[in-house]
Amino acid sequence: MREIAVSIDRVLAIDDEDRVLAFVSRALRHEGLDVTTASTGEDGFRLAMSDDYNVIILDLLMPGTNGFSVLRRILSRRPDQSVIVLSCLTDTRSKVRCLEMGAEDYVAKPFALDELLARVKARLRAQVPRLPQTLITRTLTLDPVRQEADAGNGAVALTRRESMLLAELMHHAGRVVSKERLLSVVWGYSFSSESNVVDVYVRRLRSKLDSEAIATVRGRGYGVDLD
Repeated sequence: MREIAVSIDRVLAIDDEDRVLAFVSRALRHEGLDVTTASTGEDGFRLAMSDDYNVIILDLLMPGTNGFSVLRRILSRRPDQSVIVLSCLTDTRSKVRCLEMGAEDYVAKPFALDELLARVKARLRAQVPRLPQTLITRTLTLDPVRQEADAGNGAVALTRRESMLLAELMHHAGRVVSKERLLSVVWGYSFSSESNVVDVYVRRLRSKLDSEAIATVRGRGYGVDLD
């Protein structure tokens, strides 16, 4: 009988609270996931660099190397790594800071286990390859599978979040897309328009593609191919 290899999604949980690690890892394993744990920032970073994980769950407040530093170092080496921050810091500033650094999600402690599991599954679903569908507008071309975009000067590599943001703008080419919609669709959060996460990523896209690739409509949002 021919053996069929089954790919198991892998999660790395980094938290200095043993109870949290035990609670979360037990629930994730019950869902059929392969879970590795680390109780310090340095151990977590070392594991993140030495192996591949579909999702990393990261605490922020840990003795020694804190989670902000770990997040920055992981994403500087692996920009497309999916990271969910799990922290007792509930202020908007901390949430926005992590999202600006490249985290894909933020769950505040105390947390509902069902919610955390749902967010992990959402991140895993987002990683399932889709059929190739190149997006083309008057000035831009985007391959969301390869995460490459071309503004007329050759294809450039994008991170997953940059690709998602550009795709949303291109789906609405010729129209203005509000920051609130971009935050909701791309980040899954309902932050107020005061958040500058979108602005940061728009600047990154402009630096990679063209300074005029994305237009700003003051007080309304952003758009591509606006006349």
